[in-house]
Amino acid sequence: MSLEVDVLRFTRRVVGNSFVRNIMRRLADGDTHGYRSRLEHVLCMLAGVASPHDKSIECMIEYRLFDSFIKLALRCMNINREEFEAGIRDPSIRRGIELVLRSLILYGVTVPQKLCSPFLIVWNFTNKCNLRCKHCYQDASHPLPGELTLEEKLNVVGQLDRVGVPLIALSGGEPTIHPDFLRIVEEGSRRGIYMAVATNGTRFSNMGFVERALKAGLKYVEVSLDSVNPEIHDEIRGVKGAWEETIRGVKNLVKMNVSVGLAMTVTKLNYREIEDMVKLGEELGVKRVIFFNFIPTGRGRDIVKLDLKPAEREELLKKVYELARKSRVQVASTAPQLARVSWQMSSGSDCLPTHFTPPKSQSLRALAEFIGGCGAGRIYAAIQPDGKVTPCVFLPIIVGDLRTETFQEIWNNSLVMERLRDKDLLKQPCGVCHYKYICGGCRARAYAYFNDFLAADPGCLRGSIVKSSLITQPIQKSL
Repeated sequence: MSLEVDVLRFTRRVVGNSFVRNIMRRLADGDTHGYRSRLEHVLCMLAGVASPHDKSIECMIEYRLFDSFIKLALRCMNINREEFEAGIRDPSIRRGIELVLRSLILYGVTVPQKLCSPFLIVWNFTNKCNLRCKHCYQDASHPLPGELTLEEKLNVVGQLDRVGVPLIALSGGEPTIHPDFLRIVEEGSRRGIYMAVATNGTRFSNMGFVERALKAGLKYVEVSLDSVNPEIHDEIRGVKGAWEETIRGVKNLVKMNVSVGLAMTVTKLNYREIEDMVKLGEELGVKRVIFFNFIPTGRGRDIVKLDLKPAEREELLKKVYELARKSRVQVASTAPQLARVSWQMSSGSDCLPTHFTPPKSQSLRALAEFIGGCGAGRIYAAIQPDGKVTPCVFLPIIVGDLRTETFQEIWNNSLVMERLRDKDLLKQPCGVCHYKYICGGCRARAYAYFNDFLAADPGCLRGSIVKSSLITQPIQKSL
């Protein structure tokens, strides 16, 4: 029996027990010692990072009860206690565990799992950019009128902290060229949030900037690189010399032992390069190589003819899976179909979810269904430079405004978010597909091609039978 299935069975037994669940419900409540919840408090006590002054008799009773639960859970799942305690000393890991447990307490085990807040926020920090990429989903160039002030950005970080978001990825435009970038990285890190950046990498060609970013608390850098060939990359990125500067940035980051990923948006211009890109990633010493789905939104609408055909994407994902099995770097794709492809290629012994890359297991499908394919509006959400909230950076549907609503209100009350969390609402063929709970198609691609985020994903062999009516005009629709 795999660890993943043991986890799910254990949690189902726990949340199904009324006595245990009533105790756990109390832990999900707010805390009186400055913590988000009683659960966060007892996790800090387990990690040995809670203040001695916070340990009242009531807290110690809750701690002892939760400690008994943890002992049972670790024993059932064959997890070493010392490793668990070492892990939760990392505040972002504590946040992740707290988020999962709070969600299980409030909603029970669902397929896919319903979360009380997202694991990840992708924040388009500014619309300003120093490159001019052909596929830019944001159509970035100059700052938008009405971008958030520093005070408003700090307020947003505070809100995300209070709802327990474990990870914030700053994107753009190019976030590193904005004067508020390091200040917000510092603020998020101070609050225990794992701070990451999605960048073209050019700013990191300056070692002084690398050092300042690390001092601020930056933990992960995902660098866009669209070809191993400098000329092709520069053509896609719209600036000569960009490839050399980006590679210099990657080398600087690796030299400083930063966790780095290479991200390639796959089109007809570069899809035959994926093996070479993984090889380059290995040579550079990065941790991950990620192949992004091309989404025809933003400037990407102008190059929709460069989108892969379904059969080409299928072959691409087969190659991604093969590389993921043999490469010494982590290889992944944002295409939800990777879960289905890996399941089929391994005859059911392996399944790579879109957002996580767990170890090989005989029963990973259960975990993959728990995670649930496309995470737009469910595992993650996006914030625009002016504070508007969307389900995904590639899905330009405004579901709220942080200048007039709290993030928690938007996350809990958005009808669009609610519909994205229900895989039973998907339309054919995605809605009747045997793999809808581990894949379900990319909702941003469905929206880009059909103006319907519940429609079929035309990037899949099955979804391609539906006639496309690709949107040709920008849409900013509030639902």
